Formats: sequence, C-alpha cells, structure tokens
Amino acid sequence: MIFNVKHTTKYEYNAPVIYCHNIATLRPRESKGQQLLDYKIQITPQPAEISERIDFFGNYITRFSIQAEHIELEVTTKSKIMRDYAQFQDSFFSEACRGITLDQALLALRSTDPAILDARQYILESIFIGRADHNIRDYAEASFKGNRSVFDAAFELMQRIYTDFQFVSGFTSISTPVAEVMKEKKGVCQDFAQIAIACIRSVGLPARYVSGYIETVPPKGKEKLVGADASHAWFSIFIPGFGWVDFDPTNNQIPMDQHIVVGWGRDYYDVPPLKGVVYGSGKSKLKVAVDIQAAT
Repeated sequence: MIFNVKHTTKYEYNAPVIYCHNIATLRPRESKGQQLLDYKIQITPQPAEISERIDFFGNYITRFSIQAEHIELEVTTKSKIMRDYAQFQDSFFSEACRGITLDQALLALRSTDPAILDARQYILESIFIGRADHNIRDYAEASFKGNRSVFDAAFELMQRIYTDFQFVSGFTSISTPVAEVMKEKKGVCQDFAQIAIACIRSVGLPARYVSGYIETVPPKGKEKLVGADASHAWFSIFIPGFGWVDFDPTNNQIPMDQHIVVGWGRDYYDVPPLKGVVYGSGKSKLKVAVDIQAAT
C-alpha cells in the first residue's frame, strides 16, 4: 500500500508573537515494512533558521525558529509512504514469537547482546511514565504470568484496555498522570498506549511508545471524509529472540499496513508532533488536520 499523508498544524495567537523556536517530529521514519518515498515540509512564516537531524531513538527531528513578529504559525507536511507490513503477519504465530514466556524473557534480558542492551532502556521510568503503582501492577499481572507466552499476555492486555477503557476526547491532556487515567478508565489513544507501556514495564519487560497515523476506513458505501484521519499512538513490546511487536489498544488490533509510523520513544514526551517556546503575551488556539489517501 502506498499512502499520501498531509498533516497541518496551525497556531492562531490573539496577540503578536515576536519569536518562537520549535521542534517537529513529523517526518515518517524508515522502519520494518515501511519506506518513505517523498517528504516535504512547509512553514509559514518563513523560518529564519531550520535544520534537521536524527535523534537518539532514530527519529527525524526538524528544528526551526521564526524571528519576526507573527500572529499565526502553520506547519504542513506532505509524505508519500509505502507500507508492506502485512507480510510479517505469519511470523507472529512462530515459536520464536509466541514461545517465549515471561520467565524466559526476564532471563534473556540479562544478556549483553546489543539488541538486548538497546531494548533495556525501555524498561526504565520516563517523563510521563514513572514508577508503577499497585493498580498498574495488579492490572498487568492479571495477564502476565511467569509461564505464559509474552505475546499472548500482551495481546490480552491490548484486548482488556480496549474493553475496560472508554475513549473520551478532551477528558485528558498531555500532562494527565497515567495513574489518573488508570483510575478513571477514560482517555485517548496516547493514554491507552502509555497505560499499556506502564503495565509492561511493571513486570520488567521493555515497551516503547509509537507515534504515527492510522488510515480511517469509511463504512461500506460511504465516501472517505477529508480530515477524518488523525495522529495516532500505540505501543510495542520487545520479545527477546524475536524483536518488537506492535499492538493498538485503541482499535484492538495488531497494526498492519493501515498504520503509518512517524517515530518512537519512551513515551509521548519523546515524539510529540510539534513542541516549542514562544515569546508573546497572548493565548493561542491550536488546529490540527491529518488527511490520508491511498495513492492511485
């Protein structure tokens, strides 16, 4: 599948901003089953400075500053992406994937193999996912047992979050603690991904936050709605001897071709689409629109 993705972020200020410095994580990364064919970024007003680099996690980061007075900031990216992830579906049913128990995984994680060492950083606490409380641990241990397959446990955890949590847009914000989301059982895709990561880390396994997009498929006979697509998030768990496996608790499925990866990190803090500092005295209004179309 080849997709064209357009992502527009617009800030409107009620008082002039004299300077801003921003970091964007918007360029989709090369990853398993995914190839970036084309990418363009347009920023208005024209930045005085702009540069791109690859961060610690391998994500593309764009830094830019606007040093002229402005009352709007608009960042638009256009990406062309080829996804061929469904080819790996059969591997999830292999012994290497489903045959590793929690006890075996914890033992394997003591290795000094480079892949293991890289994965172990995703067991540690992060900015938005701190030390798990008893509610998180109890919720995790209902699925993760010592002699049970890590894959099966993660799959069940995904299903339980999908069933137990209610998707409520606007109920949480970026700064809402994981413990509060766990207590209220409400949130959005970013919250559900971070709940899963907190659970997995509480039993000693690596889990990372994946930021990207998901194609919204309309009901049969209905036209695709422009703007119906949105930024999305899910989680990935590391299974020693096999690798990373993605799970989407918001939609209760293992991501395939309809999921497009932008970047990954320890939690949302590492891969927000756009963050920065502005110098001004007013408030701002944020508008975000993401459109995904299958290429013809």
